[in-house]
Amino acid sequence: MEKNKINQEIKRIAKKGESKNLEFKESLSCRDEIGESVSAFCNSAGGRILVGVSDFGEVKGIEIGKRTIEEIANFIKQNTDNPIYPNIKLEKTEDRNILVIEINESEEKPVFFKGRAYIRVGKSNHKLSASEIRKLAKESSKSYWDEQICKEAALGDIDKAKVRWFLNQREKHRNTHKELKISFNQFLGNIKAIKNKKPTNAGILFFSKDTLKFISQAQLRLIRIKGKEIGGLIINRADCNGTLWEMVEQSEEFLKKHINFMGFRTEKSFQREDKFDVPIKALRELIINALIHRDYETTADVRVFIFDDRVEIINPGNFPKGVTPKKPIHKPVNKTLSQYMYDIGFIEKYGSGIMMVKSLLKENGNKELEYKLHELETKVIVYSQVYGKELKKELKTWGEKVTEKVTEKVTENQMKILTQILKNRFVSARKLSFIMGISERKIKENLSKLKQKGLLKRIGPDKGGYWEIVEK
Repeated sequence: MEKNKINQEIKRIAKKGESKNLEFKESLSCRDEIGESVSAFCNSAGGRILVGVSDFGEVKGIEIGKRTIEEIANFIKQNTDNPIYPNIKLEKTEDRNILVIEINESEEKPVFFKGRAYIRVGKSNHKLSASEIRKLAKESSKSYWDEQICKEAALGDIDKAKVRWFLNQREKHRNTHKELKISFNQFLGNIKAIKNKKPTNAGILFFSKDTLKFISQAQLRLIRIKGKEIGGLIINRADCNGTLWEMVEQSEEFLKKHINFMGFRTEKSFQREDKFDVPIKALRELIINALIHRDYETTADVRVFIFDDRVEIINPGNFPKGVTPKKPIHKPVNKTLSQYMYDIGFIEKYGSGIMMVKSLLKENGNKELEYKLHELETKVIVYSQVYGKELKKELKTWGEKVTEKVTEKVTENQMKILTQILKNRFVSARKLSFIMGISERKIKENLSKLKQKGLLKRIGPDKGGYWEIVEK
C-alpha cells in the first residue's frame, strides 16, 4: 500500500513538470548537470532532483548498482563548496528505479559546484556573475557591512560634536532624551557605532571627522549638464564630503540652485506662485535611499546627473532579494545606517520612501518614476515636467509657423520628419524610417525636398553631423 502511494506521488510530480524547486534528469550520465542543480537549489529555496525522468515528465527509470547512491553522494560532496550532503532515496514506480535527490536551502551561501555558483530562476539554472556572488554572500551573511569594524580607523576618529548633534536630532524627532545615562563609549557600542573599541563602518559614515579618508567610495557627486546627453557641457558640479547626513544637506543646496522653477496662478488668487519643476523633497529622499541602501563594497560612488529634461540618480548595487520598485518592502542593505537616518528624521517611515516619492511626483504633475536595474547598479530617473510642456508648446508653435509661412505645400510625412528633428536634431534617416514606418529611401527623398524648400539644412557630415531647421 505504501509503495503504491509512492508510485502515485512520483507520477503526480512527474506529470506536473519542472519548476523552481523541481528538476528532471533522464540518467546518471548527466552528473555535471545534477551538480549544477544542487548548487542552484542550495543558493535558492531548495528543491528535488528526480533522476530517471525525462524533461517531458516521462518516467524512464535508471539502472542501479550496489554503490550507485554512495557514488552520486560522494560526487556531489567532493565537487561542492561548501560540501553538500544530499538526502538521496531510491524509489520505484512501474518497476522502474527513480533516484530522488533532496536539497535544502543552504544557510551559508553561495554554494559552488566545480568552482561555479548557480541559482534557480524559474525552471532553469542560472550561472552567477562575480557581482551576483558577492551580493548573495552578503545577503546570507549574519553581519551587515555597516556593522563591521572599519579597519583603518581608531576611536579618536569619532567626532563627539557630531554625536551630540545626532543626540539632539534624535530627541527632536523621536522624543528620546539627549542626556546619556551611560558612558559615551557604551552608547556608541549600543548603537553599533563602535565594536571592540574600534569604529564600525556605520560609525565612520555618520560620526567621523574625515569620512572619505577611510571610506573613499562613500563620495556623493552631483553634476549639472546642459542638454540631454551625458557628453553635454558641464555647467556646475559638487563633490560632497563629510558624513552621510552632511552630504545630504550639501546635495539639497545644489539641487535648489539647479532645478528649474515653474510659475503658475492659483484658483484662489491672481498672484503668481513658484514651485520646483521636480519636488526637492522627492529628490532628497531618493538620494538618502541611494546612500543608505547602496553596496559599499564596490569602489563606485553615488552620482546625480541633472539634465535639461530629467534627473538621474545612480548608486552601486541592486535591490535586495524579494524587493522591487513595485514591492518596496523594508529590507535594508545597511541596517544600522537606515536606523540612524530614521533617528534623525531624514526618513519618516521604514519602507515608505518610494511610495512617498511617487506621491510627491504625482502631486507636482511629474511623469511617473522610472527605474533601470543592472546587476552592478541601480538608476532612478525623475523626469522634468517643464521641459515636456515647453517641448509640446514649441512643437505646436513651430507647426503653426510652418503652416503660415511656407507657400509651397508641406506633406504630412515631411511635417512628421520636421517634428522628429525638432525633438532630436541628431536623428538619422534610418531611425526616422523606423519611427515613421516608411522606407529609408522615402525618408531621404523627403529630406532632400525639405532642403530644397529651404526648411532644412545639414550641418557637418552624414556621420557625426546634425540637422538644423530653418525658420522662414
